[in-house]
Amino acid sequence: MARSTGTATAEPRRGMRADARRNYERLLAEARAGFAEHGTDTSLEDIARRAGVGIGTLYRHFPNRQALMSAVFQDAVAALLDRARELGEAEHPCRALVEWLRAFVTYAGEYRGLSRALMSAHRDDDTSALGRCNVPLRTAGDALLARARQAGAVREDVSIDDLLQLTNAIALASEQTPEDPELADRLLALTLKGLAPRPPARTA
Repeated sequence: MARSTGTATAEPRRGMRADARRNYERLLAEARAGFAEHGTDTSLEDIARRAGVGIGTLYRHFPNRQALMSAVFQDAVAALLDRARELGEAEHPCRALVEWLRAFVTYAGEYRGLSRALMSAHRDDDTSALGRCNVPLRTAGDALLARARQAGAVREDVSIDDLLQLTNAIALASEQTPEDPELADRLLALTLKGLAPRPPARTA
């Protein structure tokens, strides 16, 4: 899938020396490859070795696994934010929300283990690396959800936090069932049926 060129794309810190920048970029490239092939629990020592640096260099750039995962996921965050802005003026708000959630499932499923990590990240935590990914995604998704509510397509009690948890759960289920490529779409359709406003009760 094509990567966004949005401003959230992971970049090395400004003022970094040329050799440090090269190390950063090699580590990020090897992390992407390792996470895609083996999942987000792949050995950090192996990532450092394939990048041609020591584990200490990896930790200088990425103090923990979550920070490295966040850097890898930044391209997807940028793409999802861009897509949310595009869909913010869509003619059919509910369809726009569904399309954005489907894109979220796709990106979260690129790296095995990422959806589980996103589910466990605290929703109000803007201090951890993955928490900082969640904050702008929640804001973007909430705007789309609000439009769907206003259009009468989604119940008033549905929150973006619950919806993103469900979406991550769908990505996780799809990740664990690779032999069924249609599973995510079916689960997403079932979820959205449950979000629709309930018809008023009939009176005798």
